[in-house]
Amino acid sequence: MTGREMLEFGKETLRVESSAIQHATDRLGISFINALQLLENCTGKVITTGVGKSGIAAHKIAATLTSTGCPAVYLHPSDAVHGDLGIVSRGDVLIILSNSGESEELNAILPALLVREVPIIAIVGNRESTLANRSHVVLDASIEREACPLNLAPTTSVVVAIAIGDALAMTLQKLRGLTADDYAMNHPGGRLGRRLTLRVCDVMPDLHGQPVYVEPSESYINLVSAFTAAHMGAIAVQNEDGPMLGMVAESDIRRGLLRGIEEGFHLTASDIMNATPAVTLYPDQLAYESLQLMTGRARPVSVAPVLNRTGRCVGMLRVNDLVQAGL
Repeated sequence: MTGREMLEFGKETLRVESSAIQHATDRLGISFINALQLLENCTGKVITTGVGKSGIAAHKIAATLTSTGCPAVYLHPSDAVHGDLGIVSRGDVLIILSNSGESEELNAILPALLVREVPIIAIVGNRESTLANRSHVVLDASIEREACPLNLAPTTSVVVAIAIGDALAMTLQKLRGLTADDYAMNHPGGRLGRRLTLRVCDVMPDLHGQPVYVEPSESYINLVSAFTAAHMGAIAVQNEDGPMLGMVAESDIRRGLLRGIEEGFHLTASDIMNATPAVTLYPDQLAYESLQLMTGRARPVSVAPVLNRTGRCVGMLRVNDLVQAGL
């Protein structure tokens, strides 16, 4: 195959699979609503199962449901007939995936599942199959052909089954009103977890007693001394009590130096401060939101003051602090 032929075959694979998903979309109807009602009213857990590649898809659907607030587990059919059926109890809902609907391993456990009076949602490619006939709700995952050039390897059929499972999970999440905070509770690890859970107060540097602010009457020389000691690239200007009046950054120090040369260095902190910093942050604000505020501007800022709810500066936060936190 030439490079052009390889590229075209890859594109054709995606076209076959995306077309199959579109056809599955067009077929969604009352059965989808019925399936959602079973999941919404589930008083136990959701159990997914399938064989081979359908089993892998079932694993994925269980993981997606669990991460979005609906407890779900995967049950391997072979293990089920050797004792693991004990995990199934009244109040549960089963989602069974199969392209043919005639897998021996699945058909072997169907009678035991029906005895338990557990509702079954089938995501199946053959609506006339044994699985479809014994299920309470059937979701049509049929396809015209696999993307495999031999029409053998499970490809398109698995993609369609996963897409239907995602549609169930996302609609259920919408029905249950899952919030970003709820989602974060299930995702504390990794970059996603950090973006959803870390607050400004979690990543704000501890200055170890170094000055957070100077008073507005402080001389230019003392201001530079405090600024240097803080090692933050900025310092707040405020009185001993009360809200922040402004902020002095490195650029303000440079402009103050030039102005001081001309005026004899009689400047104070209030003379050179920026009374309206471009970005102000709060301790309970999401750290990732702060990163976006600081860097998503036409002129990004490298450091921003952190204010309490009375408007008083309690620290500084640098973009570097956010990057080091893994955001």
